[in-house]
Amino acid sequence: MKLFLFAAFLAFAAISPAYCAQSSSKAKSETANTSKIETAKQDPANQPLSARVPPAKPGDVNSLDSILIAIYDVISGPAGDRDWNRFRSLFAPEARLTSATRKSGGPVRLLDVDGYARGAGDYFKTHGFYENAIVNRIQKFGNIAQVFSSYESRNAPNEKPFARGVNSIQLFNDGTRWWVISILWDEETPANPLPPDLATTNK
Repeated sequence: MKLFLFAAFLAFAAISPAYCAQSSSKAKSETANTSKIETAKQDPANQPLSARVPPAKPGDVNSLDSILIAIYDVISGPAGDRDWNRFRSLFAPEARLTSATRKSGGPVRLLDVDGYARGAGDYFKTHGFYENAIVNRIQKFGNIAQVFSSYESRNAPNEKPFARGVNSIQLFNDGTRWWVISILWDEETPANPLPPDLATTNK
């Protein structure tokens, strides 16, 4: 009996390093796989776009016309806060808003959605602001669209516009809704007036 136990001990001692190494390797592999899964879950690039922005109103994003209306409507109103979650819901998470207007020789401003909300939000808190499209020139191919949208900005709904310009808006449809990818705009100046086809609404 003692001889048998001694032999069994020697056999176990011989295989245990290999077994332990195999078990350790398996445990490390499982840990690595778990880590990869957790990283994938946390990586925004692996999440649906709709999971990364506030829920959109279906009526805001179900057509090109509706999302163009929503872009202007959400930033317009009397002095006070805007519905910035509605604003965020219109844009893809990495969308950009860029002003090409050079005021006092200053550089262009390239912002993400939250950067625009912070900057414009401070202004809107103390200033009424109303903006609407004059003309939307839409070009569409497959699931993408480009819109040249001339606009006019007012301090109050019935006032004369204090500024006009053109928004160049890029959008795409993911099969369920439209998303804004980019808005690039420039303001009208005496040296750079709106072209006739963008200056007057066709009624």
